Amino acid sequence: MRRLICTLLVLATAPAVQAQAPTTGPVLTLDEAIQLAVRNNPQFLQTGSSRTRAAAALRSAQGQLLPTVRTSFGSSYREGRQQFFAGQAFGSTSDVLSSSADVGVDLAISAASWMARKQQKANLDAAESDMTSAEATLRSGVITQYLNVLQAQARASLQDTLLRSTQAQLELARARQQVGAATTLDVRRAEVAVGQQQVAVLRERNSVEVEKLRLFQQIGVEQPAGVTLASTLTIAEPTVQLESLLQQARNGNPALVSLRSRERASEVGVASARSAYFPSLALSSGVSGFSQQLRNIDGSIDGARAAALSSQRSCLSQDSLRRGAGLPSILQQCAAIVFTDAQASALRDANAQFPFKMTRSPLQLSAQISLPIFDGFTREQRIQEATASRNDARYRVREQELKLTADVTSAYRNLVTAYQTVRLQEQNAVAAREALALAQERFRVGANTFVDVTQARSDYERAETERINAIYDFHKAFAALESAVGRPLR
Repeated sequence: MRRLICTLLVLATAPAVQAQAPTTGPVLTLDEAIQLAVRNNPQFLQTGSSRTRAAAALRSAQGQLLPTVRTSFGSSYREGRQQFFAGQAFGSTSDVLSSSADVGVDLAISAASWMARKQQKANLDAAESDMTSAEATLRSGVITQYLNVLQAQARASLQDTLLRSTQAQLELARARQQVGAATTLDVRRAEVAVGQQQVAVLRERNSVEVEKLRLFQQIGVEQPAGVTLASTLTIAEPTVQLESLLQQARNGNPALVSLRSRERASEVGVASARSAYFPSLALSSGVSGFSQQLRNIDGSIDGARAAALSSQRSCLSQDSLRRGAGLPSILQQCAAIVFTDAQASALRDANAQFPFKMTRSPLQLSAQISLPIFDGFTREQRIQEATASRNDARYRVREQELKLTADVTSAYRNLVTAYQTVRLQEQNAVAAREALALAQERFRVGANTFVDVTQARSDYERAETERINAIYDFHKAFAALESAVGRPLR
């Protein structure tokens, strides 16, 4: 009787002992797993990249409403060699350096650019809604996989408990064989049961590790060594009402909100396509300048000095003629015709313009209005395509609304059924546990065979497994209902 009492205590307290066992590795709660997944899941982070691109597109569309400013600066060099056209020499014999610069401001005003801003704003709102929807989907996936790990751990704990029970039965069978109360066949059957149970334990422990790997794959990080899942979930009768859940889902389900945002974006797309029929206004203004400098100004100075001497000689000739004719002398004026060093310096200063002493060109202003008349039905095609996209978006919204009603209703019914199933499976597990204890006691006193004990253990294993599955099916049904509604419910 003492052995039987010990066995029953092991069966009753094994899960609690496992839950209270000290952990040596990191502890991961469900909330922490969700937070880690939001920061690290690659697929979810891609939605953040889409939002970044949508924000950049909106900024670019807003920039199209602002004037564009352009500027340029350039310089050139020409060898000092004359060019001949029709026997005439042109150009300077000195190398020439030149530079030019201009600044321009352009502004294009059109209905298309204004609608492009609104469309990109709608696309950004849709991208943010997609991100919220992706986060809800990720949360649901992490919760489900977290529950899968807890379920596998519970099954592994059950198999550990059954292994201790079969080992105790093996010891009892051997003890009975020694006193002649059991046969060798009973001992062999007990040994086979222990071996089979060891295989079951091995499989369930491997299943726990596999489910953990899948959990951390969902989270997006490497699995740390010795990690322990610490969250405990309670079972309570659902108190939420179906109509309230349906209303919450219609108002706040992330997937539905995302599709509605896409619908609004497609409506703006239709208006943007129609804006191609409106005229556009283009304004432009600019100012420019240029400079030119001879690398060797001495030739020009010599030419200016020679011209001054030539003018002076001509003046002296005229003076001689005037005096011969009895006219007043202009000798003083001829003496004033000289090329001084100050004039040479002035020529050098006037030549020193490269690269920034520029001569400004006249300011230019222009305005142009354009009205599209016919472009080969391209505008009509874009409008039809935008209209078709808008209709498709409306159909997707309607499809999601119908799906949402079905998902919430079915998830609610599944939750209610899962709760009732848990209570029934708990009763079945209690009955199977009592039947196993009775069969073990009858085998101890020789009232039945080891086959009866094996059958009772199989019944208990099946009932306890069904109870564990029912518990986690309930939690998964709750998670599915939360996913369908689009918000946490507990």
